[in-house]
Amino acid sequence: MTILVTGSTGTVGKQVLEHLQGRGVQVHALTRSPQKAQFADGIRAIKGDLSDADSVRQAMRGISTLFLLAPNAADELTQALQALSIARESHVNGVVYLSVFRGAEFVDVPHFAGKHAIERMIEQCDMPATVLRPAYFMQNDVQQKDALLKHGIYGMPIGEKGISMVDVRDIGEAAAKELLRRELAASPLPRETYELVGPDALTAQSVVRIWADALGRAVRHGGDDLDILEQRLKSVAPAWLAYDMRLMMQRYQQDGAVASTEQIGRLSTLLGRPPRSYRDFAVAMAAAWEGLTHARTVLHQSCFMQEA
Repeated sequence: MTILVTGSTGTVGKQVLEHLQGRGVQVHALTRSPQKAQFADGIRAIKGDLSDADSVRQAMRGISTLFLLAPNAADELTQALQALSIARESHVNGVVYLSVFRGAEFVDVPHFAGKHAIERMIEQCDMPATVLRPAYFMQNDVQQKDALLKHGIYGMPIGEKGISMVDVRDIGEAAAKELLRRELAASPLPRETYELVGPDALTAQSVVRIWADALGRAVRHGGDDLDILEQRLKSVAPAWLAYDMRLMMQRYQQDGAVASTEQIGRLSTLLGRPPRSYRDFAVAMAAAWEGLTHARTVLHQSCFMQEA
């Protein structure tokens, strides 16, 4: 009886592993470089890559429950479909799949459409799975640090329709709870679906106000120009991915991605508490950034005194 966690070294995967640690179950973490992986005691690094079907077959041996997080790659759909097919062939008893919020509606956003196709496979093959649909990650906005601190600008073009952003810590906790529930069950459990969302419908202007309060300084929005976003992303990511992100933001601007009261309540029941708010995230990040800045200042002063 073993849980296999894919995407184990990423932002979400690390959270899943943290919540599984010490829960009395065997956990394998799939990684391309197990010799470099630094996992907690009790978590075994397993060599594998979702783009390599043979390595997935090897990693799936003896696995009873699978956490499937497909990478944001050009062949994400193929990788996920193959992983699920191998899981079926390997007689895995339960799957927790990380999909996306509003995947069925945002059909013109490639990675949304791909994740929805995986959901269709799970449903049509009647797989014993929990589908988790996270909204936009709050932690994506950590990348706004320099713009916020140096220029007082929040640069993500999220528009004014509203997005129910989710904290990745809630994603990890929800995933771990469902993995443990399926792993410890006497037999395969029926399918479940949860929207992983935050409690607030966040707009560009409401996010700006939150950061202004958290940082104690004036903050303004950088605007909703998608051409600028795409060009900025192309400097750090492949062109196809930059365009994918542009299409996602375009739909956020046009339609928003706001969770219902029922969806928030269902997640709250799973977590045993309300989901974390963006304000709490921003306050925590502002404090961490201030602490880091203070530490660097102290270190610089110390070096200066030694040189003097």
